[in-house]
Amino acid sequence: MSKLSNISTSIFTVMSKMATEHNAINLSQGFPNFPVDEKLTDIVAQLTKQDVHQYTPMAGYPPLMNKITTLVAHSYQRTIQSETEILVTTGATQGIFSSVQALVGNGDEVIILDPSYDSYEPNVLLSNGTPVRIALNDDYTPNWEIIEAACSEKTKMIIINNPHNPTGKILTESDFEALEKLLEKFPNIILLSDEVYEYITFEQKHISVHTKPLLRNRTVVISSFGKTFHITGWKIGYVVAPEHLMTEIKKVHQFLVFSVNSLSQAAISEYLDIVFVDNIGDFYQQKRDCFRQLLGKSRFKLLPCEGTYFQVVSYEAISNENDVDFCKRLITEHGVAAIPISTFYENEKDLKLIRFCFAKDNATLEEAARRLCEI
Repeated sequence: MSKLSNISTSIFTVMSKMATEHNAINLSQGFPNFPVDEKLTDIVAQLTKQDVHQYTPMAGYPPLMNKITTLVAHSYQRTIQSETEILVTTGATQGIFSSVQALVGNGDEVIILDPSYDSYEPNVLLSNGTPVRIALNDDYTPNWEIIEAACSEKTKMIIINNPHNPTGKILTESDFEALEKLLEKFPNIILLSDEVYEYITFEQKHISVHTKPLLRNRTVVISSFGKTFHITGWKIGYVVAPEHLMTEIKKVHQFLVFSVNSLSQAAISEYLDIVFVDNIGDFYQQKRDCFRQLLGKSRFKLLPCEGTYFQVVSYEAISNENDVDFCKRLITEHGVAAIPISTFYENEKDLKLIRFCFAKDNATLEEAARRLCEI
């Protein structure tokens, strides 16, 4: 009997496979195609000859963990303890999985806000929990009254994703005020804040749970070096949580992967001494603005993009097809791969919206846009 009988192959896998088969430009899966910073690759080259090839301590490479405390302090003015409140993980996905497995039990309910990243629900199901999926408003803002109405004594966790994949929406101060009031009413609820795109924001800057004293003592924050430094294939992220939660998360982590790739940890530890995370948003804003300008003459309607490296567009003026079929035809007939937004909803809500990844070099964006403008 399948533990995930209602879960099929990820839409990211499906679309990337089709893109390869049809030699299409892959703007579907969220990975950059431009070179990694040479400063980082030079560090890796030097480290390969050093003694960094054996197991690190279970929670992470100590120098890297110390650098994470510095990074969080610099970015959010929060002081955390490296030994008790940090866990280095095999990508953010493993951090989310370990956290849900550790903190959600049989019969516990977990609120997930749709459209949502596709790993959340399977993680809850594998913990014998019950996903409670609530759709965001049509402008992708949360309806806190509906969310509060869904909370009960059974609610163990609320998962938020900020900046939000797939929509690029960012939570506001008023959202956090509502969230603080909600959790005050339900003191047993744990917040899991997926912030993997925290450094990829534009006009409106990212607000992290790290900056919210009323929330952070009951929050698990998920971050990703893969997203921040466009090294997604390294699969390296980190979790920050108060000690009473982290103790439980580490119990799962030690039997899942035990420790994360040692060379990657050592390299990122050194890289953090010379890289400026404050500039990452500016880099991707140029990508966003370039792609939006290139699509300006197309028949697609561009939705706002406040963060992440994803652009959501409406194809309502082009076709009445459902978004999955439209994306498949986009690959086979026009040579561009995208992700249908309906697959991020529990009920597969079809709003004629698709998602493009603009974390690509300019030549790729220009050719993709040329093809899209011909539709």
